[in-house]
Amino acid sequence: MKSGLRKMLLLLLLLWTAEGRAVPGRRSVAWDRCRELSQNVTALAWGILPQMGNLDLPREEVSGQAVDDVPHIQCGDGCDHKSLSDNSQLCLQQIHRGLIFYGHLLNSDIFTGEPSLLEDNSVGQLHSSLLGLSQLLQPKDRAWKKQQVPSPSEPWQRLLLRPKILQRLRAFAAIAARVFTHGAATLSP
Repeated sequence: MKSGLRKMLLLLLLLWTAEGRAVPGRRSVAWDRCRELSQNVTALAWGILPQMGNLDLPREEVSGQAVDDVPHIQCGDGCDHKSLSDNSQLCLQQIHRGLIFYGHLLNSDIFTGEPSLLEDNSVGQLHSSLLGLSQLLQPKDRAWKKQQVPSPSEPWQRLLLRPKILQRLRAFAAIAARVFTHGAATLSP
């Protein structure tokens, strides 16, 4: 029953977001809608527990720089309060890029392949929420950028990759939710 209510709420939020856009080509930033969906993404991401439990995975770094292509929201991305007030486009574009990236990962065999992650389809719900938020941020006048789809993985790799990806997604989603919460509170018309 709880799962059915969650699915219905998710569908309503996805339909509600179909009207607004938040990046260039929009009429206005849909801060309230972005806030709602980003909070849903964060809650769903924290609700997924991989079979191996939470692992404290070290981040690979070379002289302070991440060695992978995982999107991070950093100080120079304009996601601080002052930059958001002046021009939010750089921050929203970085968030959009991250949503697309994590959407591809959640739809890859890392999460859809065996061994099965969860019975309750929470990864599917998270993927749908990511897509809904990324569609809200998608500019009307620009085509979807094709991003590299993750290469196929082996079952043993999936068990190691899932917790690492979820850990990074949770951090990304938490920062994005803070951005949209601030935007909804201070920048909404």
